Amino acid sequence: MSTATVAAVDLGAASGRVMLASVSPDGVALEEVRRFDNGPVRLLDTLHWDALRLYSEVLAGLRTAVARHPDLASVGIDSWAVDYGLLDRDGALLGNPVHYRDARTDGVMETVVAKLGAEWLYATTGLQLLPFNTLFQLAAAADTPAVAAAERMLLIPDLLSYWLTGVAGTEVTNASTTQLLDVRTREWSSELVSRAGLPARLLGDLRRPGDPAGVVRDLDVPVTAVGSHDTASAVVAVPARGERFAYISCGTWSLVGVELPEPVLSEASRAANFTNEAGADGTVRYLRNVMGLWVLQESMRGWGTGDLGKLLAAAAEEPALGALVDVDDPVFLPPGDMPARIAAACAASGQPVPQSPAGFTRCIVDSLALAHRRAVRQACALSGRDVDAVHVVGGGARNALLCQLTADACGLPVVAGPVEATGLGNALVQARALGVLHGGLDDLRALLRRSQELRTYRPTRGAEAAWRAAEARVHPSR
Repeated sequence: MSTATVAAVDLGAASGRVMLASVSPDGVALEEVRRFDNGPVRLLDTLHWDALRLYSEVLAGLRTAVARHPDLASVGIDSWAVDYGLLDRDGALLGNPVHYRDARTDGVMETVVAKLGAEWLYATTGLQLLPFNTLFQLAAAADTPAVAAAERMLLIPDLLSYWLTGVAGTEVTNASTTQLLDVRTREWSSELVSRAGLPARLLGDLRRPGDPAGVVRDLDVPVTAVGSHDTASAVVAVPARGERFAYISCGTWSLVGVELPEPVLSEASRAANFTNEAGADGTVRYLRNVMGLWVLQESMRGWGTGDLGKLLAAAAEEPALGALVDVDDPVFLPPGDMPARIAAACAASGQPVPQSPAGFTRCIVDSLALAHRRAVRQACALSGRDVDAVHVVGGGARNALLCQLTADACGLPVVAGPVEATGLGNALVQARALGVLHGGLDDLRALLRRSQELRTYRPTRGAEAAWRAAEARVHPSR
């Protein structure tokens, strides 16, 4: 087979897409066949995902894909991490999956970490402490009737794959974000599950990217496991040469890090809250979650504006580094009045409070570039990996202001693109499993360099002093 058409299902925290990808050794081309909104649904006091609607949208998109390409060779599904559905012994869903921004985990992480020990937990899982990690979500739900009745937990992409095929399995790159996986063996940690008091029956067989995952029953199309954590697929599609690169998968979150052959489990790494997540081909995604464009997206929702281009153009005219916040402060995690929280943070630190959407946007983008700087530099220092460039992939690659500011802040060239890195990485893994492509990640990335449009931003000469001073303002004790 010299060419294959595959479907890449990519579910993000705000929207989902079903894309067709035509892949050959000469390149890959994407075509979006269905896009749909994906947002939280509040039922009484709990924030949920509308999983059944997601399934119906995905199935409708796949039907369109098959109608256009009856020879569709494979389907791959990726999504955000940590959230899950619980199935009973008959395979029925026990309630809609809870959204990771729900407040049910408030205070739970601290209780679980005190019980297990932060050092032991990091040595076992290599994962940064985030309040919504699956471990803490399950701990928060441990005494509920749903957990008592559940026989299986499936992460979101695996839940959709199960509904499509009737075959259950858990893909390892997403499993690695749960804080239940042993970082060295890439198998479930039975000791951790036992010490946390969680039912081991919930954790089933693991799959690796490229493994078969069943057949879509209504359409007779095979499903192939991909890097089902969307960042794992996005990193496959980072068009880097060699290993001396950092990446920023930039969307609602910014996932900032380097690709390594082994995890980094030092005390310094734990203290810096860096994470070791599984990547394709046995790699480690050594990274930190940075709050990302969520802060701007939620601000725009409050303002009622959808014209990002106009807003960024106005922000570019605002004074540089005039007001800065720590975008990783937990205060910015929940939905709500984001500009009010930014204003309060600026006032509390004695900085001028932005007075317009453009001013708030400049504050957000400057602050995000500063967070990128800190994360890239820490990733390099903690891992011992020197880098020559920063690759920005995902929706943030379209944001020219953010890309230029990130280049200035990091003091390194920023290579922006591809925007559709997650869909491309998803498709490349499928195509390799089908035998259309061969080789390792370097070979897949070389294909992207030949076929995708990329843009390079060079750091502005003399910018380092201003960014160093900005970092001292936001993190004076570090």
